[in-house]
Amino acid sequence: MAPTAAPSALPPWLKVRLPAGPVVARLKEASRSRGLATVCEEARCPNMGECWGGGTATFMVMGDTCTRGCRFCSVATAARPPLPDPEEPSKLALTLKEMAVDYAVLTTVCRDDLADQGAAHLAACIREVKQFNPGLKVEMLLQDFRGETDLLEQVLDAGPDVVAHNVECVESLTSSVRDAKASYHQSLRILAHAKSYLPKTPTKTSLMLGLGETADEIFRAFEDIRSTGVEILTLGQYLRPTGSKHHLPVARFLPPEEFDRLAEMARSHGFPYVASAPFVRSSYRAAELFPKGHL
Repeated sequence: MAPTAAPSALPPWLKVRLPAGPVVARLKEASRSRGLATVCEEARCPNMGECWGGGTATFMVMGDTCTRGCRFCSVATAARPPLPDPEEPSKLALTLKEMAVDYAVLTTVCRDDLADQGAAHLAACIREVKQFNPGLKVEMLLQDFRGETDLLEQVLDAGPDVVAHNVECVESLTSSVRDAKASYHQSLRILAHAKSYLPKTPTKTSLMLGLGETADEIFRAFEDIRSTGVEILTLGQYLRPTGSKHHLPVARFLPPEEFDRLAEMARSHGFPYVASAPFVRSSYRAAELFPKGHL
Protein backbone atom coordinates (compact mmCIF):
# COMPACT_ATOMS: atom_id res chain seq x y z
CA MET A 1 0.00 0.00 0.00
CA ALA A 2 1.06 3.58 -0.66
CA PRO A 3 2.29 5.58 2.34
CA THR A 4 -0.03 8.21 3.77
CA ALA A 5 2.52 10.99 3.33
CA ALA A 6 3.32 11.55 -0.34
CA PRO A 7 6.50 13.30 -1.53
CA SER A 8 5.93 17.05 -1.58
CA ALA A 9 8.39 18.17 -4.27
CA LEU A 10 9.81 16.87 -7.53
CA PRO A 11 13.39 15.60 -7.33
CA PRO A 12 15.88 17.28 -9.67
CA TRP A 13 15.81 14.48 -12.27
CA LEU A 14 12.10 15.14 -12.88
CA LYS A 15 12.35 18.76 -13.95
CA VAL A 16 12.13 19.60 -17.67
CA ARG A 17 11.82 22.67 -19.83
CA LEU A 18 8.49 23.57 -21.37
CA PRO A 19 8.28 22.69 -25.09
CA ALA A 20 8.88 25.55 -27.48
CA GLY A 21 10.31 26.35 -30.90
CA PRO A 22 9.17 26.36 -34.52
CA VAL A 23 8.70 22.58 -34.84
CA VAL A 24 6.46 22.47 -31.76
CA ALA A 25 4.44 25.43 -33.02
CA ARG A 26 4.03 23.85 -36.47
CA LEU A 27 2.83 20.53 -35.08
CA LYS A 28 0.35 22.23 -32.76
CA GLU A 29 -1.08 24.21 -35.66
CA ALA A 30 -1.26 21.16 -37.96
CA SER A 31 -3.20 19.11 -35.42
CA ARG A 32 -5.47 21.82 -34.05
CA SER A 33 -6.43 23.20 -37.45
CA ARG A 34 -8.04 19.82 -38.25
CA GLY A 35 -9.52 19.23 -34.80
CA LEU A 36 -7.09 16.42 -33.99
CA ALA A 37 -5.93 15.65 -30.45
CA THR A 38 -2.40 14.69 -29.48
CA VAL A 39 -1.94 12.58 -26.39
CA CYS A 40 1.21 14.62 -25.84
CA GLU A 41 -0.93 17.62 -24.87
CA GLU A 42 -4.06 15.93 -23.50
CA ALA A 43 -2.14 13.65 -21.15
CA ARG A 44 0.42 16.37 -20.35
CA CYS A 45 3.29 14.11 -21.31
CA PRO A 46 6.64 15.27 -19.87
CA ASN A 47 8.43 14.26 -23.10
CA MET A 48 6.44 16.59 -25.36
CA GLY A 49 9.33 18.98 -25.87
CA GLU A 50 11.81 16.22 -26.73
CA CYS A 51 9.50 14.24 -29.00
CA TRP A 52 7.92 17.21 -30.77
CA GLY A 53 11.29 18.85 -31.10
CA GLY A 54 12.33 15.78 -33.08
CA GLY A 55 9.27 16.10 -35.33
CA THR A 56 7.16 13.26 -33.94
CA ALA A 57 3.91 13.15 -31.96
CA THR A 58 1.35 10.59 -30.82
CA PHE A 59 -2.20 11.23 -31.97
CA MET A 60 -5.22 10.37 -29.84
CA VAL A 61 -8.19 9.39 -32.00
CA MET A 62 -11.93 9.45 -31.28
CA GLY A 63 -11.68 12.83 -29.58
CA ASP A 64 -10.18 14.19 -26.39
CA THR A 65 -12.77 12.89 -23.89
CA CYS A 66 -12.82 9.38 -22.37
CA THR A 67 -15.73 7.45 -20.87
CA ARG A 68 -13.54 6.14 -18.06
CA GLY A 69 -12.15 7.90 -15.01
CA CYS A 70 -8.82 6.30 -14.19
CA ARG A 71 -7.16 8.03 -11.26
CA PHE A 72 -3.80 8.41 -12.98
CA CYS A 73 -4.93 9.99 -16.24
CA SER A 74 -5.47 13.70 -16.94
CA VAL A 75 -7.60 13.17 -20.08
CA ALA A 76 -11.11 14.64 -19.69
CA THR A 77 -13.98 12.24 -18.93
CA ALA A 78 -17.72 12.14 -19.70
CA ALA A 79 -20.44 9.50 -19.85
CA ARG A 80 -21.32 10.37 -23.47
CA PRO A 81 -18.68 12.36 -25.34
CA PRO A 82 -19.39 13.72 -28.83
CA LEU A 83 -19.47 11.11 -31.58
CA PRO A 84 -16.16 10.48 -33.35
CA ASP A 85 -15.51 12.72 -36.34
CA PRO A 86 -16.15 10.60 -39.48
CA GLU A 87 -13.51 12.64 -41.31
CA GLU A 88 -10.86 11.99 -38.67
CA PRO A 89 -9.18 9.11 -40.57
CA SER A 90 -8.56 11.31 -43.63
CA LYS A 91 -7.53 14.31 -41.50
CA LEU A 92 -5.08 12.15 -39.62
CA ALA A 93 -3.63 10.66 -42.79
CA LEU A 94 -3.10 14.11 -44.32
CA THR A 95 -1.50 15.52 -41.16
CA LEU A 96 0.95 12.63 -40.95
CA LYS A 97 1.75 13.13 -44.64
CA GLU A 98 2.60 16.76 -43.95
CA MET A 99 4.76 15.76 -40.98
CA ALA A 100 6.78 13.46 -43.28
CA VAL A 101 7.32 10.83 -40.59
CA ASP A 102 7.89 7.13 -41.23
CA TYR A 103 6.63 5.89 -37.84
CA ALA A 104 3.41 7.01 -36.15
CA VAL A 105 1.78 6.10 -32.85
CA LEU A 106 -2.01 6.22 -32.62
CA THR A 107 -3.73 5.92 -29.28
CA THR A 108 -7.34 6.28 -28.26
CA VAL A 109 -9.71 7.22 -25.50
CA CYS A 110 -12.13 4.54 -24.29
CA ARG A 111 -15.62 4.81 -25.79
CA ASP A 112 -17.78 2.48 -23.76
CA ASP A 113 -20.81 4.49 -24.92
CA LEU A 114 -20.49 3.26 -28.51
CA ALA A 115 -21.95 -0.08 -29.59
CA ASP A 116 -18.60 -1.28 -30.95
CA GLN A 117 -16.52 0.83 -28.52
CA GLY A 118 -15.05 2.58 -31.56
CA ALA A 119 -13.46 -0.49 -33.15
CA ALA A 120 -14.64 0.33 -36.70
CA HIS A 121 -13.40 3.93 -36.39
CA LEU A 122 -9.97 2.84 -35.16
CA ALA A 123 -9.66 0.35 -38.01
CA ALA A 124 -10.60 3.08 -40.49
CA CYS A 125 -7.91 5.37 -39.05
CA ILE A 126 -5.22 2.72 -39.46
CA ARG A 127 -6.27 1.83 -43.01
CA GLU A 128 -6.54 5.44 -44.17
CA VAL A 129 -3.19 6.41 -42.65
CA LYS A 130 -1.39 3.46 -44.23
CA GLN A 131 -3.09 3.87 -47.61
CA PHE A 132 -2.25 7.58 -47.80
CA ASN A 133 1.28 7.13 -46.44
CA PRO A 134 2.94 4.13 -48.15
CA GLY A 135 5.79 2.79 -46.05
CA LEU A 136 4.60 4.45 -42.84
CA LYS A 137 4.68 2.09 -39.84
CA VAL A 138 1.76 2.43 -37.43
CA GLU A 139 1.84 1.52 -33.76
CA MET A 140 -1.69 1.26 -32.31
CA LEU A 141 -2.13 1.74 -28.55
CA LEU A 142 -5.53 0.18 -27.86
CA GLN A 143 -8.11 0.12 -25.08
CA ASP A 144 -9.22 -3.21 -23.61
CA PHE A 145 -12.66 -3.37 -25.36
CA ARG A 146 -13.96 -4.73 -22.03
CA GLY A 147 -12.43 -8.04 -23.07
CA GLU A 148 -14.50 -8.41 -26.25
CA THR A 149 -11.98 -10.03 -28.57
CA ASP A 150 -14.18 -9.76 -31.68
CA LEU A 151 -13.89 -5.96 -31.42
CA LEU A 152 -10.14 -6.24 -30.91
CA GLU A 153 -9.91 -8.37 -34.05
CA GLN A 154 -11.67 -5.68 -36.12
CA VAL A 155 -8.78 -3.33 -35.33
CA LEU A 156 -6.09 -5.97 -35.77
CA ASP A 157 -7.47 -6.79 -39.24
CA ALA A 158 -6.55 -3.23 -40.30
CA GLY A 159 -2.89 -4.22 -40.08
CA PRO A 160 -1.10 -2.21 -37.36
CA ASP A 161 2.64 -2.82 -37.33
CA VAL A 162 2.86 -2.83 -33.53
CA VAL A 163 -0.05 -3.58 -31.17
CA ALA A 164 0.09 -1.98 -27.72
CA HIS A 165 -2.19 -2.09 -24.70
CA ASN A 166 -1.11 -0.85 -21.27
CA VAL A 167 -1.43 -2.93 -18.12
CA GLU A 168 -0.63 0.36 -16.32
CA CYS A 169 0.17 -0.95 -12.82
CA VAL A 170 0.73 -4.07 -10.72
CA GLU A 171 -2.26 -6.27 -9.96
CA SER A 172 -2.80 -5.21 -6.34
CA LEU A 173 -3.15 -1.53 -7.28
CA THR A 174 -5.42 -1.95 -10.29
CA SER A 175 -8.72 -1.33 -8.48
CA SER A 176 -7.48 1.94 -6.97
CA VAL A 177 -5.62 3.20 -10.04
CA ARG A 178 -7.77 2.19 -13.02
CA ASP A 179 -11.45 2.58 -13.83
CA ALA A 180 -13.74 -0.20 -12.60
CA LYS A 181 -14.37 -1.33 -16.21
CA ALA A 182 -10.68 -2.25 -16.50
CA SER A 183 -8.84 -5.10 -14.82
CA TYR A 184 -5.33 -6.48 -14.69
CA HIS A 185 -6.25 -9.91 -16.03
CA GLN A 186 -8.54 -8.45 -18.69
CA SER A 187 -5.57 -6.48 -20.02
CA LEU A 188 -3.41 -9.59 -19.99
CA ARG A 189 -6.07 -11.48 -21.96
CA ILE A 190 -6.24 -8.72 -24.57
CA LEU A 191 -2.46 -8.79 -25.02
CA ALA A 192 -2.44 -12.59 -25.24
CA HIS A 193 -5.24 -12.61 -27.81
CA ALA A 194 -3.51 -9.97 -29.93
CA LYS A 195 -0.37 -12.11 -29.99
CA SER A 196 -2.24 -15.31 -30.85
CA TYR A 197 -4.29 -13.56 -33.56
CA LEU A 198 -1.29 -11.80 -35.13
CA PRO A 199 1.68 -13.89 -33.96
CA LYS A 200 4.20 -12.07 -36.17
CA THR A 201 3.12 -8.58 -35.05
CA PRO A 202 5.06 -7.21 -32.05
CA THR A 203 3.07 -6.47 -28.90
CA LYS A 204 3.86 -3.87 -26.28
CA THR A 205 2.76 -2.70 -22.82
CA SER A 206 3.66 -0.19 -20.12
CA LEU A 207 3.82 -0.03 -16.34
CA MET A 208 3.74 3.11 -14.18
CA LEU A 209 5.85 2.98 -11.04
CA GLY A 210 5.83 5.00 -7.84
CA LEU A 211 2.22 4.21 -6.91
CA GLY A 212 3.09 2.03 -3.92
CA GLU A 213 4.03 -1.26 -5.60
CA THR A 214 6.65 -3.57 -4.12
CA ALA A 215 9.63 -5.06 -5.93
CA ASP A 216 8.09 -8.54 -5.74
CA GLU A 217 4.87 -7.22 -7.31
CA ILE A 218 6.84 -5.64 -10.16
CA PHE A 219 8.67 -8.89 -10.85
CA ARG A 220 5.37 -10.81 -10.76
CA ALA A 221 3.96 -8.37 -13.30
CA PHE A 222 7.00 -8.97 -15.50
CA GLU A 223 6.26 -12.70 -15.42
CA ASP A 224 2.56 -12.24 -16.13
CA ILE A 225 3.14 -9.85 -19.02
CA ARG A 226 5.90 -11.88 -20.62
CA SER A 227 3.70 -14.98 -20.48
CA THR A 228 1.33 -13.29 -22.97
CA GLY A 229 4.13 -13.00 -25.53
CA VAL A 230 4.72 -9.25 -25.18
CA GLU A 231 8.14 -8.26 -26.57
CA ILE A 232 8.27 -4.54 -25.76
CA LEU A 233 8.01 -3.16 -22.21
CA THR A 234 8.20 0.44 -21.02
CA LEU A 235 8.60 1.51 -17.39
CA GLY A 236 8.13 5.08 -16.19
CA GLN A 237 7.47 7.22 -13.13
CA TYR A 238 3.87 8.06 -12.29
CA LEU A 239 3.39 11.83 -11.96
CA ARG A 240 0.28 13.37 -10.46
CA PRO A 241 -1.21 16.14 -12.64
CA THR A 242 -0.38 19.53 -11.13
CA GLY A 243 -3.02 20.89 -8.78
CA SER A 244 -5.28 17.83 -8.98
CA LYS A 245 -6.97 16.31 -5.93
CA HIS A 246 -8.82 13.63 -7.92
CA HIS A 247 -5.68 11.92 -9.14
CA LEU A 248 -3.63 9.64 -6.93
CA PRO A 249 -0.65 11.09 -5.10
CA VAL A 250 2.84 9.82 -5.85
CA ALA A 251 3.93 7.28 -3.25
CA ARG A 252 7.62 7.37 -4.21
CA PHE A 253 9.95 8.90 -6.79
CA LEU A 254 12.23 6.18 -8.14
CA PRO A 255 15.77 7.42 -8.96
CA PRO A 256 17.16 6.83 -12.47
CA GLU A 257 19.53 4.11 -11.27
CA GLU A 258 16.60 2.09 -9.94
CA PHE A 259 14.94 2.28 -13.35
CA ASP A 260 18.21 0.98 -14.84
CA ARG A 261 18.16 -1.99 -12.46
CA LEU A 262 14.53 -2.73 -13.30
CA ALA A 263 15.37 -2.66 -17.00
CA GLU A 264 18.01 -5.34 -16.46
CA MET A 265 15.55 -7.40 -14.43
CA ALA A 266 12.94 -7.09 -17.19
CA ARG A 267 15.45 -8.29 -19.76
CA SER A 268 16.25 -11.25 -17.51
CA HIS A 269 12.54 -12.10 -17.67
CA GLY A 270 12.86 -12.39 -21.45
CA PHE A 271 11.76 -9.00 -22.81
CA PRO A 272 13.84 -8.27 -25.93
CA TYR A 273 13.08 -4.51 -25.86
CA VAL A 274 12.85 -2.45 -22.67
CA ALA A 275 12.74 1.31 -22.07
CA SER A 276 12.98 2.22 -18.38
CA ALA A 277 13.54 5.72 -17.02
CA PRO A 278 11.56 8.30 -15.01
CA PHE A 279 10.19 10.11 -18.06
CA VAL A 280 9.54 7.06 -20.22
CA ARG A 281 5.94 6.72 -21.39
CA SER A 282 4.33 4.07 -23.59
CA SER A 283 4.95 5.95 -26.84
CA TYR A 284 8.31 7.48 -25.85
CA ARG A 285 10.72 7.34 -28.80
CA ALA A 286 8.72 4.38 -30.05
CA ALA A 287 10.49 4.05 -33.38
CA GLU A 288 13.87 3.88 -31.66
CA LEU A 289 12.78 1.44 -28.95
CA PHE A 290 11.63 -1.05 -31.52
CA PRO A 291 13.91 -0.62 -34.56
CA LYS A 292 12.01 0.08 -37.76
CA GLY A 293 14.32 -2.30 -39.58
CA HIS A 294 12.81 -5.21 -37.66
CA LEU A 295 9.40 -4.35 -39.08
